[in-house]
Amino acid sequence: MAILNKIRQKTAILIFIIAMALFAFILSSLFTNSDALFSKSQNTVATINGKDISRESFMAKVEARQRQSRGQSSSQVMNAVYEAEVRQAVMEEQFNVLGLTVEPEQMRDLLKTSLATSPQFQNEAGLFDQGKLNEYILSLKDTSKEAYQQWVDYEASVASGALQQDYFNLVKAGTTATVAEGKLEHKLEGDKVNIKFVQVPYASIVDSTIAVSKSEIKDYINKNKKEYEVEASRSLNYVKFDEKPSLQDENDLKADLVKLVRGYTEYNNGKTDTIIGFANLSVDKAEAYVNSNSDVKYQDNYIYTSTYNSVAKDSILKLGLGDVYGPYKDGGTYKITKVVAMSKLPDSVKSRHILIPFVGSSSATPEVTQTETQARATADSLLNILKRNKSKFPEFVKTFSSDKSSVEKEGRYDWYPYNMMTPAFRDFTFEGKKGDVGVVKTPFGFHIIEIEGQKNMQDVIKLATISQKVEASDATTDKVFRDASNFQIATESKDFTAVAKEGNYALRPVNNIKVLGENIPGLGEQRAIVRWAFENNSKVGDVKRFNVPGGYAIVQITGINEAGLMNIEDASVTVLPEIRKQKKAKLIREGVSASTLNDFASAKGQTVRSASAINMKNPTIAGAGLEPLVVGTAFGLEVGKTSGLITGEKGVFMVEVTGKTPAVELDNYQSSANQVSQTKLNAVNTRLFEALKEAAQIEDNRANTVQ
Repeated sequence: MAILNKIRQKTAILIFIIAMALFAFILSSLFTNSDALFSKSQNTVATINGKDISRESFMAKVEARQRQSRGQSSSQVMNAVYEAEVRQAVMEEQFNVLGLTVEPEQMRDLLKTSLATSPQFQNEAGLFDQGKLNEYILSLKDTSKEAYQQWVDYEASVASGALQQDYFNLVKAGTTATVAEGKLEHKLEGDKVNIKFVQVPYASIVDSTIAVSKSEIKDYINKNKKEYEVEASRSLNYVKFDEKPSLQDENDLKADLVKLVRGYTEYNNGKTDTIIGFANLSVDKAEAYVNSNSDVKYQDNYIYTSTYNSVAKDSILKLGLGDVYGPYKDGGTYKITKVVAMSKLPDSVKSRHILIPFVGSSSATPEVTQTETQARATADSLLNILKRNKSKFPEFVKTFSSDKSSVEKEGRYDWYPYNMMTPAFRDFTFEGKKGDVGVVKTPFGFHIIEIEGQKNMQDVIKLATISQKVEASDATTDKVFRDASNFQIATESKDFTAVAKEGNYALRPVNNIKVLGENIPGLGEQRAIVRWAFENNSKVGDVKRFNVPGGYAIVQITGINEAGLMNIEDASVTVLPEIRKQKKAKLIREGVSASTLNDFASAKGQTVRSASAINMKNPTIAGAGLEPLVVGTAFGLEVGKTSGLITGEKGVFMVEVTGKTPAVELDNYQSSANQVSQTKLNAVNTRLFEALKEAAQIEDNRANTVQ
């Protein structure tokens, strides 16, 4: 009791101690997970101008887009959705500032325009029916929350598109050109100047003679920060271990195919089975044999010898009926080929037909009620009549045929090649004779066909080919895995590059991979590698093995570049030429006291050249290239005057103006003003959103939330 009384007396102190302990625990948790203190919530994909995009809504849109997208990776879909969200948020702010909205009546008109051609919302006259649209929306609302939300998103998309169009139109309405601007445009294009000039090209000084230090490169970067700001990136080296078939795998496959050609015996449950060889197989059994032993199913069609194309063409075309050639290699497969038929066929046929559909056939419309048996009976009865009187063919086409594309031509198809029609139709018309009439079944229904003509008989063959892909055996894949593992282990004690060189492995560098990148040249889409490279605990020199299509990749991080200014090594590609140009210009200028073209040319071993009809709109000098500063200087000189030395884009120049021709004066410059106006309008379409996006405050958190 005494202890309890003491505790009651010190209640305030006890509460303070407990509170401090809890506070310390919370602080510890926050500093352990720095994102909780200093970063956006893991549920916020991005923040655009203060508007958060939640992970839940973002991923819902990604999933919806993935269902509609084909051939796009998940990262590509995510990036597309992200860009759409950024555009929507950036533009919404502009709409709000201007008070732009879409009212109900306008929304109805927008939906009417958007859905006018959809049969689902048309009446009997083919016109848009608002009532049908209202019923559709109510149905979605009552039956599927997900489908209704998709409709709401669709309406929002339509409204946003309309608002963006309104916004762009407002900007365009204020984007015009004055007559004065038109006059200036005409003057820039029409004023011409003729010059003599001397150019000392920078290329006349060898690059290797110009020393550039790292400190000079760094100073240049700091003076031109905007040009050299970069996102965070990573650089990698990797060695790929491909699970390619070995020579032994190829030899084993060839040996197996030789057995198929010759035949062999095998033991099953104490019995000896004899497998007949492909070479001794009767041609009528070739199809089943191919389908049982080949990666590619039997192709039941003739091949024209004149157009046949194969790596073994010459050998195969020398075969007789039933003969076999192979094994032979064709790309990544080995094949054996048997000739199963030889004949002559026309290269084109003319025929006419009547198509009788049945319920379930491809050409059946809702009005078709005949079963397959009934359709066959109809076709047979029409055939019997036509055999006695072919003059009724056009009449029967109009009355019975469902092939609307040929009805106007009396069911006729003129001179079509061998592989144009479905197999059964093709075989009847090409393998039959002129004048034959018969019934053929295809997926479209029953065709009553008459062969009206055949021309240009050609040699044809029918081949049965067993094709088997060369694949890596288990022994080969096990060896590739061991090689990859041994390489990785070796890098723990040796330099990555040295290990690759010792093993004669191709070392592939990859530079400047961004945090949201996914494509690794030579490996394809590899988000797992990019994520690993950007993990907080990853560091230069780290090595990891990844499963990649067709094998393994051992990857090393060689560079970690944080967001900010480009490092000296990467910037050197563009900085070095600029600094060299500046130094070369200084060297060329040094010691030059010439005031005439001839003196300057003589001092630098150059010649005096001429250029005429130069204008300011396109400041290009024939033989020297684009030189805005040189051309601008020339336009500022009077005729007969000579400039000083000019540091141009491709060399140091001196110019003398030999003549000027002013632009022709016009009574009206509206045409030129219209051209300027059109240029401005085009700029609105291409640059307006990018300008708004650049001015927006965008915090991209995708790398921490969805990637």
